[in-house]
Amino acid sequence: MSSERAPVDRFDRVVLVFNPGKPGMVARIDELQQGLTAALPGLPIELLPTEFAGHARDLARSVAAKGTPLIVSVSGDGGYHEVVNGVMDVPGSRAVCTVVAAGNANDHHRSMPAPPLPEAVRQGPVRHIDLLRMTFGGEHRERIQYAHSYIGFGLTPLMAIGIERGGKGKILELLSVARTLSALRPFELVRADGATARFDSLILANISRMAKYGTVSEMGSPDDGLFEVVTLPHAGRWKMALMTLRAVTLGLGHQPSVSSYSFTTRDAVPCQIDGEVIHLPAATQVLVESATGALAVI
Repeated sequence: MSSERAPVDRFDRVVLVFNPGKPGMVARIDELQQGLTAALPGLPIELLPTEFAGHARDLARSVAAKGTPLIVSVSGDGGYHEVVNGVMDVPGSRAVCTVVAAGNANDHHRSMPAPPLPEAVRQGPVRHIDLLRMTFGGEHRERIQYAHSYIGFGLTPLMAIGIERGGKGKILELLSVARTLSALRPFELVRADGATARFDSLILANISRMAKYGTVSEMGSPDDGLFEVVTLPHAGRWKMALMTLRAVTLGLGHQPSVSSYSFTTRDAVPCQIDGEVIHLPAATQVLVESATGALAVI
């Protein structure tokens, strides 16, 4: 990563993208706006509240298409995921991104600590990090999604669904995780060489720590052109429970690092991308690649 400090005027404006319906968000945005104005008088600040799911992507795409903005996602991992994909929708964009943690899941923010926003805007270095680029679809239609942190199959999306249904809070989340483990079903993937693998969990991680699941790798770095592959072949619920316990206590240790990973789903399987859950039908072809240095951040 570069350690050079760019001049203060490297951004023509700061754009805050946020969900105004989140509790406490109005006060949070007011605090951020006041801090930026005091530290950087004269720098335009735009407020862009979202109105519906997926709106942050539309807003970020529009902002990234002109000038040299700093787009600040005041959100959790899911909101930042939308902003990142909106920027990636604009080839050659000069936008720079960052996230201010304001959600239930803030794995990316925890894995990449940054100074307070005014300080980062004023003198923090602009650097480039990798993204995970997932291309998926059948014979006639392909889609591309970018992940800033991880893509999970099996356990991770099921835990996310269970937590969402069971409610937020430590006790409710632990109960939801326990129910998820009891209902876990293995899934099968077909590799490029035709071999079939049966898993309870598969995580492709661009960061080393996922707050809900602990430390998944000791090697994860978001700018090395590689991502970590964390697998748990099907072995029953007790082994899955032991893996989860190890992740939240000791960590899972070193994991294989690759620049691409491909397979075809044999059955329908849920997939979690930076906290957002999608459902892949059977016979979906999936290719995950490291998009090296794809996103400019502070």
